[in-house]
Amino acid sequence: MGEVAVKYKIMCDPNVDNANADDIANAMNSMASEVGVVQMVETKPLAFGLKFVEAHCVIQEGDGTVDEFEDAIREINGVGEVEVLEIGRL
Repeated sequence: MGEVAVKYKIMCDPNVDNANADDIANAMNSMASEVGVVQMVETKPLAFGLKFVEAHCVIQEGDGTVDEFEDAIREINGVGEVEVLEIGRL
């Protein structure tokens, strides 16, 4: 099977105290998943001092692998919304 490249926009959960984009980015860099790897992580400004995390990932192609990878991202403390910005086959 092939692989897919996915670019995510990850927002901090406003309901979690002390949730910040830098901590999420560090956790993404060390994230281990059986179905994919994180290639690059950046924190970017959003508005009014808020930041979001942009992550470039490579995920194995198959039924449910992207969902499984996104669930692993959501398990990181402080993660709110996870949005797919781009997706494509490699």
